Formats: sequence, C-alpha cells, structure tokens
Amino acid sequence: MAEEKKEVWLNYLALTTVIFAVCATLSTFKGGGYSTRSVMSQSQASDQWAFYQAKAIKSYIYQMQKESIELKLLELPASSPDAITRTYKSKLAEYQSKIDKHEQEKAELQQKAKQLESVRDESQKHSQAFGMAVIFLQIAILLSSIAGLLKKKLVWYGGIATGIIGLFYFVDGFLVLL
Repeated sequence: MAEEKKEVWLNYLALTTVIFAVCATLSTFKGGGYSTRSVMSQSQASDQWAFYQAKAIKSYIYQMQKESIELKLLELPASSPDAITRTYKSKLAEYQSKIDKHEQEKAELQQKAKQLESVRDESQKHSQAFGMAVIFLQIAILLSSIAGLLKKKLVWYGGIATGIIGLFYFVDGFLVLL
C-alpha cells in the first residue's frame, strides 16, 4: 500500500486552528473575568447609592428638625429666659453640623458610586469584545475543521477570514478600540 502524500496546507490549517482555539480560550477566560467585575461593580455601586439615599433621608430629617426649632425660636416671647434661647440655638448648631456631615458623606458616596459605575461600564465593553471574539473564533475553528475533513482550501480561507475578525475582537477586548 502506498502512503498517501499529506498536503502541506493541512499543516497550516492545523496551526491556524490551534491559534484560533487558544485565542478563543483566552477570550472566554478574560470575558468571564470582565463580566464578573462588571456584576460586582454594579452590586457595589447599588450599595453606595443605597447608602446615599439613607444619608439623604437622615439629612432631610435633621433639616426638618432644624426648621421646627427655628420656628419655635421665632415664637418665643422676647421675655424668655436666655437659657431657653441658648438651648434652641445649641440644637440648631448641632442639627446644622449633622446636616453638613451628611451632605459631605453624600457627596463622597455619590463619587464612589459613579466611580464603580464607570468600572462596570468599562468592564462591559471589554466583556462584549471578548464575547464577540469567542463567537468568531469558534466559527473559524468550525470552518477549519470542516476544511480539514473535506480537504477544501476555500472553506479554510473562509475560516481564516472569520478567524481574523475574531482576532480583531480578541485584541479589542484588551484595548477597547471600538
């Protein structure tokens, strides 16, 4: 029996298939990591917004208390003892201090929440690019496998073209060009 001569292009087909498979695996791994980061950042941002709302409610309550005391202070007769006036003014200062503290904390929470949301958005961009890479690279692997079975170069060229698109998205997953 004569040995069948192996066509040289089949070696290149195998090499490109391996390259596509490695990049698809890395894309899956990196895409999953970015997806997890996106979900975690969204969860943390939601927590920060909940803390922000709690601070806003507390600030509003102190503001209402302050306004109530201001009205009581206005209703005091001029002949009221100074101790009562000082007590009201002390409470006003205390409430204003708490209001200021909550407003500062709200600003910090808002900044942190927006920062986490930007991490989420950036992670989603990376994850989407890696997801597209996986799709095109898997199609390229499929076409290369079919080309090897049928020994059809034209099908392999289609796989290479699809793989190049997948490789573009793979690189885009790291750089976010789009």
